[in-house]
Amino acid sequence: MFKNKYRYYVAILLFLAGVLNYMDRSALSIMAPLIKTDLKITDSQLGILFSCFFVGYCLFCFIGGWGADKYGPRKVYGLAMAVWSLFCGATALVGGFFHLIIVRVLFGIGEGPMGTTTNKSISNWFPKKEIGRAVGFTNAGQPLGAALSAPIVGLVGLYFGWRLAFVVIALFGFVWLGFWLCFFRDKPEDHRRVSEQEAELIVNNRPARVRNPAHENDSHDSMWKYILSLPVIGVALAFFCFNYIQYFFLSWLPIYLVDFQHLDIKSMSIVGMLPWLGATVGFIIGGMICDYIFSKLNNFVLSRKIIIFVGLGIAAISVFCTAYVSDLYLAVTLITIATIFAYMTPQACWSLLQDIVPPKKIGTTGGFVHLLSNLAGIMSPAVTGFIIQYGGGYHSAFILASVLAIGGMISLVIFVKSNLVLRLQAL
Repeated sequence: MFKNKYRYYVAILLFLAGVLNYMDRSALSIMAPLIKTDLKITDSQLGILFSCFFVGYCLFCFIGGWGADKYGPRKVYGLAMAVWSLFCGATALVGGFFHLIIVRVLFGIGEGPMGTTTNKSISNWFPKKEIGRAVGFTNAGQPLGAALSAPIVGLVGLYFGWRLAFVVIALFGFVWLGFWLCFFRDKPEDHRRVSEQEAELIVNNRPARVRNPAHENDSHDSMWKYILSLPVIGVALAFFCFNYIQYFFLSWLPIYLVDFQHLDIKSMSIVGMLPWLGATVGFIIGGMICDYIFSKLNNFVLSRKIIIFVGLGIAAISVFCTAYVSDLYLAVTLITIATIFAYMTPQACWSLLQDIVPPKKIGTTGGFVHLLSNLAGIMSPAVTGFIIQYGGGYHSAFILASVLAIGGMISLVIFVKSNLVLRLQAL
């Protein structure tokens, strides 16, 4: 179907992995109203459950990135999918709050390598001019998975019980694993189904080719000059601020629609799709716009910074306005606008890293950035839970998320400067 474009099949596999990843991850929030009643869990405990997932997840973001550099994305991604699918299914066996904490931490360990290994796979399989579109398309599977999770998990849980819903999506993961092992290899030049023309195109046009040949064989210790550099820290901070908004919505949006907007589970399952469909659009058009701006300006760093700045800015305004509305339709519209623009930023962050960091260090550096940025996953759900139960309710939670989005814009302007990037590349 795609002659001389086998990399498109790789993109589809990564896209589907993102769908499954966020179906799995958002299942707990979709089923939260039922699980709270069944297991007698409070809002603050629920916030802790959402956050404890990221204890294992953050650590294995870094370990997974290091593993992808050392052992290749095929093995690391395959193992990650097997582990996260196993413990997603094991959620059906829990009997209480503390059992659920253990399963969520182990589930997070399995999902940890996903983002950085996806980025490593794209770095290996796509030429520089296609990076924005590739990152945008493959990552668009994530919010689409969250959108599909609402009706699939919600309706299965409503009619057959919340435990069976986790088993169903775990089975999807094991099916994907079979396709991954059959059709993916670490590099196109190692795959017998990739033509010589396509392999040559990719190898000669990979992002972040080493600028200084003297550093072609840098030692492992040289990773520190990248992961502790100002541009990489700046990208991590911007990513952190995006992730705070993402995990705020991913964890609490279904409960907000049920508790604050007074929807039943069935209605929430349908309405809850809209922001995530918007996020899917944001991922795809964000990547396309990134590549278009790059083609006009021929400035890779600036093209990505523009997308991140605009995306976080409009998301901040929309989230702030949501704090002051009570009408369901207006609130969902504002949240959808926020997700469209917010989700233009992560693929810009990922592709920006691929220009800053050489290929041999992209897995490790990306893992470090993913670790720092996903600390928001520990902070956002737990802080939101305590704010809702003991503080200013959803009003204050929305305002905090909008303020952090502005913080991401500021960090981008201060730390990610073209002269700092060029200086790092020249080291």
